[in-house]
Amino acid sequence: MKADAQRHFELAKRHLQKVQSAWDDPTDWSDLAIYGFYCLEQAVMAAAAEHGLRTKKQHRDKIQLANNLHKKHGLPDIAKLLTHLHRAQKYASYGDVKPPPLDPEDVAREIEEYVEAVGKIVK
Repeated sequence: MKADAQRHFELAKRHLQKVQSAWDDPTDWSDLAIYGFYCLEQAVMAAAAEHGLRTKKQHRDKIQLANNLHKKHGLPDIAKLLTHLHRAQKYASYGDVKPPPLDPEDVAREIEEYVEAVGKIVK
């Protein structure tokens, strides 16, 4: 489990680097949405593995995991952001959904804060 946590956390950190370079002016919404989404999902998986929680591959299952990690383990509440980023990813990739109301700097900050919080528990 610990090795899985570390592997997911390392992926989250790599995705975070893309997030940090995507939000600046002009915002690259495609990279911010896609890598932000991937980053948070990997961070959730890392925290879940660290706490011995069973993980699944579906997006909705990761939202449930994020809620569980928030309520039972004190990690920041990112369920809504995960949902918004999933929609933003679909908007950026397909253009068939309305983009969510997101501020790029806030998104990047929230993602970074979550990764930092997970980093404190993944050793």
